[in-house]
Formats: sequence, structure tokens, C-alpha cells
Amino acid sequence: MPEIVRREEVASRTILLEIAAPEVARKAQAGQFVVVIPDERGERIPLTLADWDPEAGTITIVFLVVGTSTQKLAWLATGDSVAHLAGPLGRPTEVENFGTVAVVGGGVGLAAVFPIARALKDAGNRVITVMGARCRELIFWEDRLCRVSDELIITTDDGSYGRKGVVTQPLQELLQAGQRLDRVIAVGPTVMMRFVAKTTQPFGVKTIVSLNPLMLDATGMCGVCRVRVGELTKFACVDGPDFDAHKVDWELLKARQRSYCDEEKCSLERLEHLAPKNPGEGGHARA
Repeated sequence: MPEIVRREEVASRTILLEIAAPEVARKAQAGQFVVVIPDERGERIPLTLADWDPEAGTITIVFLVVGTSTQKLAWLATGDSVAHLAGPLGRPTEVENFGTVAVVGGGVGLAAVFPIARALKDAGNRVITVMGARCRELIFWEDRLCRVSDELIITTDDGSYGRKGVVTQPLQELLQAGQRLDRVIAVGPTVMMRFVAKTTQPFGVKTIVSLNPLMLDATGMCGVCRVRVGELTKFACVDGPDFDAHKVDWELLKARQRSYCDEEKCSLERLEHLAPKNPGEGGHARA
């Protein structure tokens, strides 16, 4: 079973796991994801690759603890193993020398945009990165994103770090000031990506978003991750996760993401009594 070689809490309820997965690390490309099953009774969790090291044979995932499965994953420690891991999955983000690209990351999406920004920089683009979170405690990887960006803008909703506001404000200011953007790529909460799309559409800037719908088998067979893009139904696992932001049916995506909210809440409540005494310190959930 794939072993966890490093665990770190990079921000509040935001966990980094570096996992031994040589074959995945060797083939990984920016924008792809893996499916992780924390334990033999767990469900499949799709998580975008935040980094990888082909020489060390490891991959890095970063996730926010929001439900039963991510909580189980967060309880694991260095030296523990996940039950199953599959990948890399999904189509890589399209990377070429576009010119100037704005990369927008929000919340835990900051980890997912890092390899995309790095690949764009390596391809010769001028990279403007806009990173945002609700507050300073949720900002992470500023140093990493700074290294692969020509310009870095930070926003927090409460103004505790960087500019006060949301990521779309500096993005709109850049566009209104006449800054040429040849492409915008956004990864983060659905509502953030939707408003990035609304911001760039009047300016006619090609905008790509990495969608995170409900997903089950991640092979295109079950259809759980279907999204509406333009006049077509697409499967995020095999057709995406990247899509044209201006063609996404955001209302349908939002409705489907809420399909199992009540069940997820009940599941998390049942999990509380299984919490290990020292989460993240070698603690599997109690049987």
C-alpha cells in the first residue's frame, strides 16, 4: 500500500501528504489528479496533484478537511499508508507559450495552481498569479508561487494579509487597465471560479477552470462527474477536469454538488466517535 512519507498541516484544516507513488510521479503532468482511498472501508477521493518528484518517487496532495473521507485521510500520519491510490488521471492542463497568463488560486486551490503556474513559466509565459483566501491563516505556499510568478498578488476576504477583497478585484483592475492577458486559469471554490468567468467574459479573455464535481470511479463509466459545457455533457474525470469557464453551466454544477449534503453531514457526525486520540500522529480511526 502507498506509504505516507511526509504529513504537514500547511494551513488551518489544510493537510499536505507526500506519498510514495513512483509510477504516478514518473507520469504526472500539471492539472492531473489522483484518486485516494484512505482505508479499506473508505470512499474514493479525487485530489489534484500539487507536486511530484520523479526521482524520489513521491507525489504531493493538499486537501481541506471537509467531510468523512478527508477527515479519515487527515488522521493518517507519516509512516501510515493509504489503502489505494490510482493515477495520474484526467487530461493535463494545456500548456504552451501563450504570452501573459493570469493564474488564479483560491483556498486549497492554491496547491493545485502551483504546478500549473510552474509549467506555464517553464514554457516561457509571463505569469501573473493571484492567490486568495478568507484570512491570513489560510494562505500557504506563497514562497512557492512567488518563485514561479513574475507578479504575485495576494488577497484576503478580511484584509488580514495582502489586499482586502476577493481575487476577482485585482483581476478586473488588470483588465480595465489594459493589461493584455492571453489566458486566465483558475482553480478554487466553485463560486470563485464562476466569478472569475464573469470577470473575464466581457473582455473576451480565454478562461480555463478546473472543475471539482462529485466523482466516483474516475474512469468515465459511472457518469457521476458529468457537467454541462456549452451544448454538451462532459465527464470531468476523462474530458477534464479543465473546461472553458465561459461555457460551463454553473447553476447545474452547483445543484449537483449539493446532492448529498445531508448524507455527508450525517456521515461526519457518525465519524466523530471514531477519532483517534492523537490525529496525524499514527492514528487510524478507532474500529
